[in-house]
Amino acid sequence: MQFDHLKRREFITLIGGAAAWPLAARAQQAPRAARLGYLAPASNPDLQQALLGGLRDLGYVEGHNLAIEYRLMLGQSKTYDELAAELARLAPDAIVVVGTPPALAAKRQTTTIPIIMAPAADPLRSGLVASLSRPGGNVTGVSLYGSEIARKRMEVFKEAVVGIQRIAVLCNAENPLHQFLWDDLQSIGPALGLQFRLFVVSDLDKLPAVFSAVQQDAIDAITLLTDAQFFSARRQISSLAAMHRLPAMYESGTLSMTAGLSPTERIFLI
Repeated sequence: MQFDHLKRREFITLIGGAAAWPLAARAQQAPRAARLGYLAPASNPDLQQALLGGLRDLGYVEGHNLAIEYRLMLGQSKTYDELAAELARLAPDAIVVVGTPPALAAKRQTTTIPIIMAPAADPLRSGLVASLSRPGGNVTGVSLYGSEIARKRMEVFKEAVVGIQRIAVLCNAENPLHQFLWDDLQSIGPALGLQFRLFVVSDLDKLPAVFSAVQQDAIDAITLLTDAQFFSARRQISSLAAMHRLPAMYESGTLSMTAGLSPTERIFLI
């Protein structure tokens, strides 16, 4: 089980490999068609192509000897629990989940189908695993978060944007892990001379209004708590930060997110 801050290439390799392990074990016994469940907040072509590439390396090709049942939250009224229940009823060989809320929903629906986090934030504090060294149960995968990383990220942010003091922190109202991540940030603030103000996002459609509120509150900069739904809206978020002239620190990103931004608006990554 991998619980490290990973480079992009290592992360992509792990997604493909971890998601395929239940299928690979069966493939050694007898070749047969396999079925995989996929539960995520929204479509993410990079992660999905990495998954398909890893499975292809093991001899599984979608549409040939592999069927993937996709369930995406964005754009529909069903809850994660309802989507996870649909997948569990199909009895796939494994369920790949992107983000903490989908992982928790999948775990509530099955204790026997392997669940692969690709990734989730803090599987220990969210109750997904019993421990990092001996997770137990049916959940494994990748985590990209650690409290020491959060502190280092804020140290770099303060050095990169001289003079910042008040930082807006965007959290997702539907992510149960964000209370823990917010507690981590609050403990970091006094030592670094930073003040954090929490802004709760209940709906991605309200992001423009949230950014307007941030600007009106004399905020110097902005950061986001790790969240798969925020990642799905990354281009909108980075554009709003640039439009409001807010230096921003993100926990993940792509090269396309930095296009057209000045050095002080550019995304800083650890």
